[in-house]
Amino acid sequence: MAILSKSNVPQFSVDVYQNEYLHEGGRDVNAIVTVTSTGGGTTGGLRGAGGPGGRPDAGVVIMVDCSGSMEYPPTKMRNARDATAVAIDTLRDGVSFAVVAGTHQAREVYPGGGGLAVADPATRAQAKQALRKLTAGGGTAIGTWLTLADRLLGAGQVSIRHGILLTDGRNEHEKPEDLRAALDRCAGSFTCDARGVGTDWEVKELTGIASALLGSVDIVADPAGLAADFQAMMEKAMGKEVADVALRLWTPQGSEITFVKQVAPTVADLTGRRGEAGPRAGDYPTGSWGDESRDYHVAVRVPAAGVGQEMLAARLSLVLPQPDGSPRVLAQGLVRAVWTDDMAASTRINPQVAHYTGQAELAQVIQQGLEARKSGDMDGATAKLGRAVQLASASGNEDTAKLLAKVVDVVDAASGTVRLKARVADADEMTLETRSTKTVRVKK
Repeated sequence: MAILSKSNVPQFSVDVYQNEYLHEGGRDVNAIVTVTSTGGGTTGGLRGAGGPGGRPDAGVVIMVDCSGSMEYPPTKMRNARDATAVAIDTLRDGVSFAVVAGTHQAREVYPGGGGLAVADPATRAQAKQALRKLTAGGGTAIGTWLTLADRLLGAGQVSIRHGILLTDGRNEHEKPEDLRAALDRCAGSFTCDARGVGTDWEVKELTGIASALLGSVDIVADPAGLAADFQAMMEKAMGKEVADVALRLWTPQGSEITFVKQVAPTVADLTGRRGEAGPRAGDYPTGSWGDESRDYHVAVRVPAAGVGQEMLAARLSLVLPQPDGSPRVLAQGLVRAVWTDDMAASTRINPQVAHYTGQAELAQVIQQGLEARKSGDMDGATAKLGRAVQLASASGNEDTAKLLAKVVDVVDAASGTVRLKARVADADEMTLETRSTKTVRVKK
C-alpha cells in the first residue's frame, strides 16, 4: 500500500491484488486495484470550506422532467416536486445550486439569471416556493437539460460539479446524435446521477447518460419512493470532497493496456475513456470522491519472456490536476510480471480477479438474457439467465439473485437450471436490467 496526501484533500490509498506469475511466453497480466479515499470533512469539498468567502467549493443542479407524461398519473408530478424539495433541504449551507425544468427545452426554475444560488435557509425556502409553479407539459429533450446544467455549473465556478436528473420517458424530441453531442460536451465537466420513474423510460438510454457522466442510475418504479431516493442521492453528493481524480497507467515499452474497468460497486468500462498523459501513459477518469472504496480491473499485455525474468507491467497512480496543469500524485501501486516454470504458480487465479471476472460476466449475461427474451429467443434467454443465476449464487450476490427470481423460476441455482416465468411485471424486468451492473465485493 502507498499513501501520498496533503491536508486539503482526502487521503487516497491503492492496493493491488494479482497473481504476478506467468508461464514461459505468457503475456496477459490481470490485477484488481482497490482505491480507497478517507478523511471526511476536508477542505475543498461539499463538506469543506474551500470556495470564496469560505463557502464549500461545490455546486449541484437538479433537473426535473416536466414533460406532459409526468401528469399521468398526476401524483407523479407532485411526487417529483416533493422529492426535489427534500433534496433542496438536504443541501448543506454554502453549496451552490439550481433547479432546471426539463421538457423539449430546458428552463431555469431557480434561481434564474443564468447562475447558481448559495444554499441557506432563505434560498432553500425560495427554491421550494418556485417548485410549486412546476407543471407538466411538452416533450423530452434531455440533451438540452444537460447543456443548461453544464452552463450553470460553469458559471458557478465551483470545483465539484454534480447533477441529479429525473425522467419518466424516452428522449423522443431530439435526435440521438444531439444527446450524444451533449454528453460529449458535459463529460469531464460534471458527474450526474440519473433516475427513471415509472416504467415508460428506456433503460439503455438512461444508463448511457449515467455512464458517460460517471454517475449512478436506478429505477424508482413507484413515484411515492422518489423523496427517499432523492434524499439519499443528495446525501451521497454532499459527501464528495474532491473532483476530477484520474487513474493514470504507465506501461513500459512493448506493453499495452488491454482494458480498464471499474468492477465495484458497479461495473463500468473505462477503456474507451483514456486520455493521453505523456509517453506511454494514459488517464482514466474516476469522477468525484468522498469517503469510499472502489475496485478496478486492469489488464495488461506484456512482451513474452523466459523463465526467471521479471518486469514492471504497469505503474498505477491516482492523480489530481493542479491549477498550473501539473498532476498531483495522491497514491501509487505497481503491477508486476514474473515468468516461472512452476505450473501451480502460473495457473493459480487470484481470488479477486476471479471474483470480478465473474461479476462482469454476470452483468453481461443478464443484459443478453433480457435482450433475448424481448426478441422472442426463449431458449437463449433461458440459457443466459440461467448462467446469471449460477454466477449470482456462486458469488453471494444476493440482491441480484432476488431480482433474477422475479424473472425466472429457479430450479437449481448451483447448476443454473431455470424456467422463464410466463408473466413478468415491467417494473421487475426494468429493475433487473438497471441494477445488473451492481456488484458485491470479494468475501473476506
